[in-house]
Amino acid sequence: MTIPDKIKGYAFAFLATVSMANVYVFSKAALNELNLYQFGFYWFGMAIIYNVLYAVPSGKWKVIKRLGRKEYRILLVLGLVELFGTILFFLSIETADDPAIMSFLQNLVPLFVILMGVSFLGERFTVLQFSGMLITLLGAAVTSFTGNISEKGFFVPGTGYMVASTIFLATTMIISKKYIKNLDPGLLATNRSVYLFITALVLMLIKGESFSLSGTALVSVGIGSLIGPFLTAFSMYSALRFIEASKSTVIQSSKGIFVTIGAWMYFRTIPESFQVIGGIITIIGVIILITARDYQGIKTSPSAGAEPPFTVA
Repeated sequence: MTIPDKIKGYAFAFLATVSMANVYVFSKAALNELNLYQFGFYWFGMAIIYNVLYAVPSGKWKVIKRLGRKEYRILLVLGLVELFGTILFFLSIETADDPAIMSFLQNLVPLFVILMGVSFLGERFTVLQFSGMLITLLGAAVTSFTGNISEKGFFVPGTGYMVASTIFLATTMIISKKYIKNLDPGLLATNRSVYLFITALVLMLIKGESFSLSGTALVSVGIGSLIGPFLTAFSMYSALRFIEASKSTVIQSSKGIFVTIGAWMYFRTIPESFQVIGGIITIIGVIILITARDYQGIKTSPSAGAEPPFTVA
C-alpha cells in the first residue's frame, strides 16, 4: 500500500519534533560535563559516522557524483549559516538553567522568516499576521522573564543566544526549502555536521582541550548525536519534501511541551508556571502567523496554495 505524501510529511515532522525535544535534554546533559569545543567534536563527529553508516549501504552517497557547481555553492552557504546558528543554539542550551525555556523561544523562527520577506523582498503582511507577530513576541517575553528583575535581571540566561540562533535558523529554512528538490536530506544533514565537526576540532587544537570524556558524557553524546544531527536533521528535511514548510513548523512549534516533560524526567527541573504559559502563547502566535500566511497566499494567487508559505524566492 502506497503511503500518501502528506501522511509521510506529517510523520516526518512529528518525528523531527520529538527528536528535537530529546536534543535539548541530551545536549544539556552532555554540556553539564563537557565544554562547547569537546561537545561539538564528539557530538558532530558521531553524527558524521551515523550519516555515513546510513548513506553507504543505502547507496545515498552516490548523489555526490551528480552535484554541480551550483549545488556546491548552496552547500557552502548552508554550511556557514548553520555553523553560526548551531553554535549559538548550543551556547543557549549550555547557558540556560532549563532547556525547556530555550525550546519555546525557538518558536521565533517563523516570525523572522516573515520579517525577512518584508525586509528584503518588499512583501506585505496582513493585520492578522501582525497580530500573530505580537502574540509570538509577547509569549517569548513572558517565557524568558526571570520573575525577579531586581535580583536576576529581565531575561533568563541564554535568551540572547537563542534569539540570535533563530535568525540563522530562519535563513536556513528558507534556503533549504528552495533547493530541497535538488539536494538529498541526508546530504544536507551530513554537510551541516562536517562544518561543525571541523570547527570544533580546530578550536580544540588551538585551545589545547582534552579529548577525554566520562562514560556518562559518552552515553549522552552518543544518544543525542544519533537523535539530533542525524535523525532530527534528516526527518526535518524529509518533511519539507512532502508538506509545506508552514505545516511542518506548526507541528514543530509544540516541541517545548515534550522538552518540558523530558527535562523534568531527566533533571527534575520545570519552568515557572508563567513561563509555561508564555511558551503556549508562542505556539498560538505561530499558528496565527502561519494560518494568516496560508490565507494570504490563497487570496493572492490561485496556485499559491501549492507553494510553500515560507519559501522566500
